[in-house]
Amino acid sequence: MAKAEKLGFSSERLGRIAPFLDERYIQTGKLPCAQVQVWRRGKLAYESVQGLADRERGRALKADDLFRIYSMTKPVTSVALMMLVEEGLVALDDPVAEYIPEWADLGVFNGGYLKTFQTRPCDRPMLVIDLLRHTSGLTYGFQQQGNVDAAYRELKLVEDLRAGTLAETMKALAKVPLQFSPGEAWNYSISTDVVGHLVEVISGQTLDAFFDERIFKPLGMTDTFFTVPKDKADRLAALYAVGALGSKLPIAAKPDLVEAPEKSAYLKPATFLSGGGGLVSTAADYMRFARMLLNGGELDGARLLGPKTIRLMASNHLPDGKDLTQMSRSLFSEATYAGVGFGLGFGVTIDPARTMLAGSAGDFFWGGAASTFFWVDPEEDLAVVFLTQLLPSSAYPVRRELRTLVYSAITHTGRA
Repeated sequence: MAKAEKLGFSSERLGRIAPFLDERYIQTGKLPCAQVQVWRRGKLAYESVQGLADRERGRALKADDLFRIYSMTKPVTSVALMMLVEEGLVALDDPVAEYIPEWADLGVFNGGYLKTFQTRPCDRPMLVIDLLRHTSGLTYGFQQQGNVDAAYRELKLVEDLRAGTLAETMKALAKVPLQFSPGEAWNYSISTDVVGHLVEVISGQTLDAFFDERIFKPLGMTDTFFTVPKDKADRLAALYAVGALGSKLPIAAKPDLVEAPEKSAYLKPATFLSGGGGLVSTAADYMRFARMLLNGGELDGARLLGPKTIRLMASNHLPDGKDLTQMSRSLFSEATYAGVGFGLGFGVTIDPARTMLAGSAGDFFWGGAASTFFWVDPEEDLAVVFLTQLLPSSAYPVRRELRTLVYSAITHTGRA
């Protein structure tokens, strides 16, 4: 690990991170564990590994332990599709129905329930870009906002990230109307699972094969996969939740065990390859992915995307330059709304003052359901990965606190 001062950091201030997490979250039992990596100016500036990977067995977290990263899978899937865009095999303004013919007659909800839905025509076709930026009109069943969400739950759409297949899910979605006309609003949804299906259709490969051949092997990500190999099973962390998956318990309540490592569904082969939330990874592996993004699409001689494509992905693509407070109909999001837009697979900071957090215009980020988080700040030549295993991600403000701790440790702004 490099000397923090040489990377424009105060080592004393970076040193606040571990005690803060320990006192506020680990010792109080709010989080089972926490791992942080901070990369700046070409070097690892900071790393901490704290707590228990398996509370019931008393196993301490190790630096190479495996975490369910859930929606931090979404940026990987988005990169995969943009690689195909660069190859001219698909365009952002292509109608999605070109790749999913069953969706040619999708309409917008206008009343009724599953099997009795009434619809109206979409104002315009759903485009590939709508999937990447979550303006597709699709949803998640757990949002519980109305009859469309209820139909998702009844059909168990993307409810089990291990069961069924992508193709079966696409056919089932043809039976359910959109919540709104594409481009009309932003709603966090299964859109990125659809992106994963497009990657399969366009490339002719299964999503896991594409990831392995085109992303993981080139980047040296040897510990990222949909299914944990038997010889790495002892490195999988346990999964916990605050109460019954988000019930409101006292702030210091000890989280419940949701999935013990030895009984994890991730030890069995997945049939549903969820581009929206199916991957397991390590801090070191995901940092390699983040560094590729920070470097403009390249890492250690392996180029996945061009720098202009990365810049396009990390730009705000919400219509008319709006932020999420103006566009969102979602009851759940990994993003802080104010001052935040959305790019092609990431949340994007467009106005740091409105977020009320230190940061940079143009930094981009996302997180996962088990409270994991990462961000990339090109202006500061900075990438940060935070991993833990606690559902739901909204339980505690640890992501905002970590951003504050990291940015407050910077002594020299900008690139070296």
